[in-house]
Amino acid sequence: MADDDTADEVAKELGGFLERRREQIAQRWADAPLFRTAFTVSRDEAVEACKAVVDALADVARSGRLEDVQAPGFGAVRDQLGRMAASRTRAGFSSSHIAGEVAGLREPATALLRAELEEASVEHTEACLLALTVLMGTLRLVVMETSVSAGEELIARQRLQLLEVATPVIKLWEGIVAVPLIGTLDSARSQVVMESLLEAIVDQRARYAILDITGVPTVDSLVAQHLMKTVAAARLMGAECIVSGIRPAIAQTIVHLGIDLGTIITRAGLADALAYALTEQGIVVSQGPAQGGSPR
Repeated sequence: MADDDTADEVAKELGGFLERRREQIAQRWADAPLFRTAFTVSRDEAVEACKAVVDALADVARSGRLEDVQAPGFGAVRDQLGRMAASRTRAGFSSSHIAGEVAGLREPATALLRAELEEASVEHTEACLLALTVLMGTLRLVVMETSVSAGEELIARQRLQLLEVATPVIKLWEGIVAVPLIGTLDSARSQVVMESLLEAIVDQRARYAILDITGVPTVDSLVAQHLMKTVAAARLMGAECIVSGIRPAIAQTIVHLGIDLGTIITRAGLADALAYALTEQGIVVSQGPAQGGSPR
């Protein structure tokens, strides 16, 4: 770097270069997989996205914060970078692969910068190229950061969707809904169960809600606490909760742990719980004639 060149001056010059060559850089970047796969409506859409990223890089360069992933210039395109990273993540590409695609964006910009600095001294050219390399490295870190965040958000959404699918609320009769629980009942799932059940109570105007735990392998104090909270919430919504599917082994465990379910209506099976709820509503439930017999 020449003696009269300072880091700030080089950074500002780089910002000016990016501003001047915005259109050319954007046109070259638009065909890169990172942009092309995220913006599929038209190439023009990809070009506009590229221009926004170039503008962000120019802002960062002018601020002199070439190595700062939190530089204000990146704030304007973080959502866009996240969209690009999420698109590649959904396509099955790893964060390291996406980072490699971002690194590939440096060469087109470098070629244009070299052409513009043909008359400059070797030291000045090297200083500007180094500044561009640092800036593109920071962009790479920003994209990797948003890629990881996008992946975590996707996993969280998928987990929530799986929880919702695993805890369906079924309408058994007018005013009666049921939630058949299968698998471990942890805090996150319990929250989904409670929310889904309360929504169903309101939507179906249910007076009775059955929690069937036949498919729950074990009941400990934490599971019992979750059940009691759900029962209490349902009561506040005007519905009576019935817990069914308490197997002998689970009954012994509850007694051994000293868990008090005395305030909760329990039945051996789902059919018994449904019969109870129907009877409470004044609907007579009778067993049909045995096969081969005649009605009385």
